[in-house]
Amino acid sequence: MPAPSSLAAWQSLEQRRLHPLPSLRERFVADPSRTARMQAGACGITLDYSKNLLDDDELALLLRLADEAGLAGRIQAMFGGERINTTEARAVLHVALRCPPGTRWQAGGSDVAAEVHAVRARMRAFSQQVRGGEWRGHGGERITDVVNIGIGGSDLGPAMVCEALADHADDGPRMHFVSNVDGVHIGDVTRRCDPRSTLFVVASKTFTTQETLANAHAARAWLVGALGDEAAVARHFVAVSTNAAAVRDFGIDTANMFGFWDWVGGRFSLWSAIGLPIALALGPDRFDELLAGAHSMDEHFRTAPPAANLPVLMALLGIWNVNFLGAASQLIAPYHQRLHRLPAYLQQLDMESNGKSVRHDGTPVDCRTSPILWGEQGINGQHAYFQLVHQGTQLVPVDFIGVLDPGRAHEGLHRIAFANLVAQAEALMRGKTAAEAEAEMRAAGLPDARIAALLPHRVFPGNRPSNVLLLDRLDPFTLGALIAAYEHRTFVQGVIWDVNSFDQWGVELGKQLAARVLAELDPHAPAPAADAHDASTRGLIERYRVHPR
Repeated sequence: MPAPSSLAAWQSLEQRRLHPLPSLRERFVADPSRTARMQAGACGITLDYSKNLLDDDELALLLRLADEAGLAGRIQAMFGGERINTTEARAVLHVALRCPPGTRWQAGGSDVAAEVHAVRARMRAFSQQVRGGEWRGHGGERITDVVNIGIGGSDLGPAMVCEALADHADDGPRMHFVSNVDGVHIGDVTRRCDPRSTLFVVASKTFTTQETLANAHAARAWLVGALGDEAAVARHFVAVSTNAAAVRDFGIDTANMFGFWDWVGGRFSLWSAIGLPIALALGPDRFDELLAGAHSMDEHFRTAPPAANLPVLMALLGIWNVNFLGAASQLIAPYHQRLHRLPAYLQQLDMESNGKSVRHDGTPVDCRTSPILWGEQGINGQHAYFQLVHQGTQLVPVDFIGVLDPGRAHEGLHRIAFANLVAQAEALMRGKTAAEAEAEMRAAGLPDARIAALLPHRVFPGNRPSNVLLLDRLDPFTLGALIAAYEHRTFVQGVIWDVNSFDQWGVELGKQLAARVLAELDPHAPAPAADAHDASTRGLIERYRVHPR
């Protein structure tokens, strides 16, 4: 593919950006049908993108850009199981993980759907045994707590979903997630659990991930120390892995090992056996509904025309904001407490996928790629960083995410949260002019001198872009569709930037160096050679070695 900036549509968009653009206020006044025209919906989700700094002409050019970048062919290649992860020579088939029963999915000469459904059937049977009380601990106690030990995609996805859908868990076990390897995290969790009724899920494809295995061995020592029997490990630990030998050496019965495949990337893996904690927490039926929602969004993404395609539109709006309006970051603001882990999940999905500086052919990217994703629950954000979003010097596009149905929440409180979502999006778009701020202060009876002093501080520039994503309800189906929409958004942007969204070489160097430094931190080991590190690194290692313990 040619460099992104060499595409005709890209160059036209750059020219378009040089022209004076009317404000969003002016656009809404001049175009009463703007909102109705700038909406898309699918799978219980509605996207209102009318508060973005573009009109039909820019949108048409963005759609043309997607076409010139070969998006249709890349979608077909992904769904067809081609090895689009070129640096690792792997297919990218997380979409096959959520295909419905009875589906055939040919890739690489085999029916991957048959393998997927076989693992899913084992997950169903096991989660039913645990939730139904048939699977018991070493001493016969019913499992009351499940601790997932993983990191990255083996932690963020399952943790986010279990929190988001906690109201659908019914009588499932209490869920805990351990990822940090500082010793505090695993200690805090085990102090809240009874070893006799706790089940650990160790999630590591290779069963060699340093952080995960360190925590797993700490959990094993805690369990064996409390129960006094090595044989207890087989009843209190299961594995999500492909390394049967390492799982067996740990003491886990390989009959209780749930596998997946090399075409499952970590940040796209919650739909696989990595989602076992979800099935344990919610039950296998709810897990199937989550998969069904994602599959429904897959079909929408695969078949809907680009101008009505929700993930494609989300991606193109991001391209406009990042590459033509200069936005360096993207704020995710869910206005539902259950979605408070969503921004952290999307950080990995987007930045680990598209935080790249070279194209597929190894040449440098000639444009900005992934923005910095950040955020948390929206109401909290209003009393923290929204000041910067409203009046700061940086352009920060916002994805507001709201839920229409209050579910089990107090309806009156839910209405307050939703009112704030709507008001914040409007305030970012409208701002407040000097004339409006002055009139407001005069109505409050402030003297002229005070008005003059305060006026510059009470003006809001407005014209700040945002999307509003409304979920009909927060249930497994709709959450699955929302996650899949963001996955496909990330993929589309990677296609346009011509980067490989499915490798993550950038995380490897730190891991390699950490293994060497770990050995050197031992105060009984020889000090590192003078030329082994830079002066700062040597100083930090020495500071740790000499600190009294």
